[in-house]
Amino acid sequence: MTSSELWNRATAERYDTEEAESSSPAALEPTLAFLAELAGDGRALEFAIGTGRVGVPLRERGVPVVGIELSEHMTAVLRRKIDEDTLPVFVGDMATTVVPGGFTLVYLVYNTITNLLTQDEQVECFRNAARHLEPGGRFVIELGVPALRSLPPGQVAVPFDVSERHLGFDTFDLVEQILVSHHLTRDGEDGRYRRDNSRHRYAWPAELDLMARIAGLEPERRVADWDGAPFTQESAKHVSVWRKPTRVT
Repeated sequence: MTSSELWNRATAERYDTEEAESSSPAALEPTLAFLAELAGDGRALEFAIGTGRVGVPLRERGVPVVGIELSEHMTAVLRRKIDEDTLPVFVGDMATTVVPGGFTLVYLVYNTITNLLTQDEQVECFRNAARHLEPGGRFVIELGVPALRSLPPGQVAVPFDVSERHLGFDTFDLVEQILVSHHLTRDGEDGRYRRDNSRHRYAWPAELDLMARIAGLEPERRVADWDGAPFTQESAKHVSVWRKPTRVT
């Protein structure tokens, strides 16, 4: 067990409904195209595969996918969509769990590296990715840029969603580099809201590059989204690619 907070059954059961918009074929197409191109004719390993939001359609696209997932409840939801022989999933943490064989692609999407709440564990995640990659293989991370520029002096909270059925905001501990995402979600029509929160360790792009270097990976590409828009100082997130060298140094 790592410091990652474990997703329970109730959260797993409603995950796909709450992420329906980001799981639509139109929303996922750029992600799947990006990952499939990098995987090529090889296998892909998804860290924290969850309910298979990305892994299942990527497998249906023809890429052999294997998953690692800490929550057995999330894996149970995935199993309703696809069988174990078609998409194997190993229950364990993404920083240390080792699965058989080599991969041309390891990927970690949707800010999930921040579920590891210490820098040491995030470094081990990079090392684990490198451990599974064949020479020339790539490690891909999708991660938001911390919204610290939105914090005026003395403020510790930043809203990220204000809509009819959901209120979301992040609070920041700038010393420990921890943010807590707070969610108020209206479940029914009676006006009641469900409150949830989750802890994350945010990391800057340059910090991830250093983690990659420690793991023996080389930076290859950083863009602002799956469509390949240029990454700038105004970008709210990034998709970063590191490559395992083919040469021995």
